Order: sequence, then C-alpha cells, then structure tokens
Amino acid sequence: MTHELKNIIKAFLEAKKKGIKSVLATVVALDGSSYRRPGVRMLINANGQMIGAVSGGCVEKEVVRQAQSVLASGEAKVMTYDGRYRLGCEGILYILIETFSPNDNFISTFNNAVIQRKSFEIHSYFQKENSTSISYGSVFKFGELIQSLSKSTNTANLVLKQKMSPSTRLVIIGAEHDAVALCSYASHMGWEVTIVASPTEEKKVADFPGANTLLNIEAEQLPSNLIDGDTAVMLMTHSYAKDLKFLLQIKDTSPVYLGALGPAKRREKLLSEFIELNPEIDIEFVEKIHGPAGLNIGAETAQEIAVAILAEMLAVIRNQKPIMLINKLTGIHD
Repeated sequence: MTHELKNIIKAFLEAKKKGIKSVLATVVALDGSSYRRPGVRMLINANGQMIGAVSGGCVEKEVVRQAQSVLASGEAKVMTYDGRYRLGCEGILYILIETFSPNDNFISTFNNAVIQRKSFEIHSYFQKENSTSISYGSVFKFGELIQSLSKSTNTANLVLKQKMSPSTRLVIIGAEHDAVALCSYASHMGWEVTIVASPTEEKKVADFPGANTLLNIEAEQLPSNLIDGDTAVMLMTHSYAKDLKFLLQIKDTSPVYLGALGPAKRREKLLSEFIELNPEIDIEFVEKIHGPAGLNIGAETAQEIAVAILAEMLAVIRNQKPIMLINKLTGIHD
C-alpha cells in the first residue's frame, strides 16, 4: 500500500500549490467482506478530485459527499457504508475521514523513508459508528519520530495499526521486448522497476515505460545494495552465459523472488554449472530459483508471459498457493 500513499502525497502537494484543501479517507474496519481490506486510502480534494479508491467504485461517491463536512469544519469523522443492501459487497465498511495537510517536515521524513526503503507505521484512531470527534485521526511513526496528520487527540478506543513496508522493487536483468512488457505491467502495480542492460545494447530508460532506473552495466558492476528483502529479481537476458554471470553475482543476496526465463532443461543446466562453480552455496538459495518463471496459464505472447510471471511473483510474495477462486472454500482475503 506504500505506493498508493506515494501517489496520494504527490497529489496533495499538487493541490496545495493551487490552494486546494484535501482530506484523507481510510477504511479502518470491516464487518463481512469487501473489495478492499482495512488500511486502504483515498484522497479527496475540495474540487472533487479523487486519488486512489477504497472499493471497486460503489463507495467513493458517498465518501466524497461525507467528506464535505470535514473540509468545512476540519473535524474528523467516521462514516459507515453498508454494502449488503446496495451493490452486493456484503460487508459494512467503517471509513475514517480526516483533514490531510502534512507539513514540510512530514513530507521530507516520508520521502527519506521511501528513498532509503525503510518501513514505518500508521496508527488510525476511530470508533465503529457514524460520529464526529476530535479523538479521531491518524499518526505516522517513522522510528522514534511521530507525525500526526491533524490536531486530533488520538484517544479513541479503537486503533488500526499498519506496518508500511517499502514498495516492491523489481530488478529485470535483460532488455529485450519481453522485459518491456514486464516492466510496464509491474509499474502499473506500483512496483519500482530497475532495468539492467548490457552497455553494448545502448538502451535508454525511455525504452522501458514505467521504469525508475536503467543500469547499463555488466554483471560484475551490479550494485551490492540493489537487492534487498523486498526485491524481486528476474533473469531474462536470453543469454545463458549472461544469466549465469548475474546469478553468480547475486548469490549472496536474499531477494523475495528470483526467477529465470526459459525451459526446465535450461534451468537444470544453469543450476548445475552454478553449483559446480559454488559448491558451498546454500541449497535454500538454489531451491528458491523459479525456472521456468511464471504460472501455467497458457501464456504465449510477451504480454501474457509478463502476466504469468507477475502472478507467480505475487503468489510468492504474499505466500499464497495459486488456485482458481471458484475453488477457494474460504473468503478471498482469508
């Protein structure tokens, strides 16, 4: 959800330049089921602009209507939305609406946390009822530094506590047309994408819509701090020798996902030579390599292959065993 918050803060700053007030709406509790879970947020500007969403679209108009009183008074409120008798969401949403006017220190602290890929927490205080109170509001905790969004006393009995992890980073090692599709789709998911291309390929970051960074480097030049525990890595150079060199370079890292393009036979050859060159390698690292990368959905085109790979990445990151939802016996988010 961190990437959604990044978009919200960007939109707030743009509205602030124009003198437009903003409020923040947060789903703080849920009875039953809904399109999104508690913790999702959206920004509402005084001109009616919405950034983000708290549902599939059935709740937003009511949130905008309810936000008007907060824009006028500056006092936070909780609204309830019963979807059971409206559009079939089959749940009751409790949404905290509060003024959103973070100061420069907050913005600087938030941006530093994003750049340094540090986690932070958000505590949102509320009651599960339609009501207005100065005790409602959200607090951001950046380590020892605490930043409140409003003048709320933050003393309500209920509190939603969220740990906001760094946005998922995707390192795509390879620069062919299939890397372009994977980059584009991942960026739409809010992932931070880094493309690693050989200097001889003469690629530019503009060749990869959605990419944050392009590194024209050889394997030996790969930055040691590029891959952390919130980073997915995809080997797709279409060169066996290059894939092996990069695999050797990242053997001491711990990506959340590591995939390799190509058939199972190629993977076995790659891993056999990799282990031969590194007999002391931790077998857990080898077993975590997904190759062929992706879920079996019948993908054929570069775009379809990108969908298959991203679906597998999400399953691994979220620790899920992929099944068709029609066969899931419990709730979608259970």
